[in-house]
Amino acid sequence: MDFELTDENKMFREAIRNFGEKEVAPLVEESEETNIFPKQLFKKAADQGFLCPRYPVEMGGGGGDKITECIMVEELNRVNPGIASSLMAQSGLATQPIYNYGSEKQKQDFLIPAIHGDKVGAFGLTEPNAGSDAASIKTRAVRDGDSYVINGTKIFITNGPFCDYVIVAAYTDPAKRGVGINLFIVEKGTPGFTVARKLDKVGNRSIETGELVFEDCRVPAENMIGEKEGGGFAQIAETLLSGRITYGARCTGVAQAALELTVQYAKERVQFGKPIIKFQANRFKLAEMATNVDVMRTYTYRVAWMYSAGKDVRTEGPMVKLFTAELLQKILSDAMQIHGGYGYMMEYPIQRFWRDGRLFTITEGTSEIQRLVIAKQLGY
Repeated sequence: MDFELTDENKMFREAIRNFGEKEVAPLVEESEETNIFPKQLFKKAADQGFLCPRYPVEMGGGGGDKITECIMVEELNRVNPGIASSLMAQSGLATQPIYNYGSEKQKQDFLIPAIHGDKVGAFGLTEPNAGSDAASIKTRAVRDGDSYVINGTKIFITNGPFCDYVIVAAYTDPAKRGVGINLFIVEKGTPGFTVARKLDKVGNRSIETGELVFEDCRVPAENMIGEKEGGGFAQIAETLLSGRITYGARCTGVAQAALELTVQYAKERVQFGKPIIKFQANRFKLAEMATNVDVMRTYTYRVAWMYSAGKDVRTEGPMVKLFTAELLQKILSDAMQIHGGYGYMMEYPIQRFWRDGRLFTITEGTSEIQRLVIAKQLGY
């Protein structure tokens, strides 16, 4: 088994790292303070093949594999998890269902413009009373002639406040729990589709996250993803499975940033006449952090390779997210401890990674849900 990245992977890592440092890093402070995403990054990233690196070149993508996408996600999260999240949503949740299951017209009208950064997408699954239990969503889509009329509410939607379209999960047949769900593409400006509010979060503040409301929202029947009613839950499951591997890279990027910031601080902070990195207690913490980051990265890449090779990763995908998200909490805690009181001050960036990373055991499937899925897959 070869664990070495290809030359193409290494070149891509260097390129996306330069992009992150030159194009993303200067925008972080303002974006975090204003809670406004720098939307020009969609086009800038797309122009260099960074926005959707896993889609075919002929569509405008980077033509890479899952490892390529994980490298992109890790490097952007190393700079800022909030900004990275908006770009991640575009490369995965908001486009993958169309790529995998959409019609040629849907690909031309939505997917290709999204890959090029000309349209911004969002993915609407979670509802005020339906999070981990996705099959309990209440949003309905009722066929009426050549249209579907959608009614319901979605919450915690990344890119929701400014998206050009949102992929909405809704029941076409509520009598069939889970199975009766379909996905629909709803465009901005469609009557009945409104952004009820932009949500104020404790972390990941450079993401714009919204609550979306659909009231007698009429969309063309051709905007349904898939050829028949039903089957949307399987489309969701496949999309989330890919995202759980991606989350391994997200956690790794944040962990890498925390390690780098903490090593730098420990070298500069002097107590008892010497830099605190010289104290064994801190050196041991840093050694453990570095070990854990390497293990997170290696396991994520292994499962990403399996996914690209077409192997069944319905067990390993949730394992990646559970393992990396939970381990990240320990890394961030140790990073904050070494920073001491200064780590708790807003002027030090470690506090932002600490706040941002806390979300990762909750979003896109809680750690508890990952454990349930893994146990079920293992037959426990």
